[in-house]
Amino acid sequence: MADGKKLTCLECAQINRVPEDRLDNAPKCGTCGAPLLSGKVTEVDFATLQKAAKNDDIPLVVDFWAPWCGPCKMMAPEFARAAGEVKGRVRLAKLNTEDHPKASQSYGIRGIPTMIGFAGGRESKRQSGAQRSPEIVSWVRGV
Repeated sequence: MADGKKLTCLECAQINRVPEDRLDNAPKCGTCGAPLLSGKVTEVDFATLQKAAKNDDIPLVVDFWAPWCGPCKMMAPEFARAAGEVKGRVRLAKLNTEDHPKASQSYGIRGIPTMIGFAGGRESKRQSGAQRSPEIVSWVRGV
């Protein structure tokens, strides 16, 4: 199992190791049973984001948003649609900057919505402004 991929459960923040040949078989967290590669957007907190961004072997794209933001609300269904299209290759998550202001400070978020891609333990890409699903998918493929 040493050749598996590390994935942080976005529900309970437990790090899981999934054998590469089982990534397409709907792997679940060994602690809480939540799907690890569901193809759906998961709401995360700041601590879980930091852990996943640092440890995961599969890229993670996070939408930094706030409930009062009109463009964020418009982009939400597009982001969800994109999550289904990139299932298994990239995980998509959302972080509410209103609930987690330290995340905005830590990642230098100056405008929302902002998407940040994390790969290899660091930020690999950033895009601000609302986007439609095809644009998000295209952007995500480059993470």
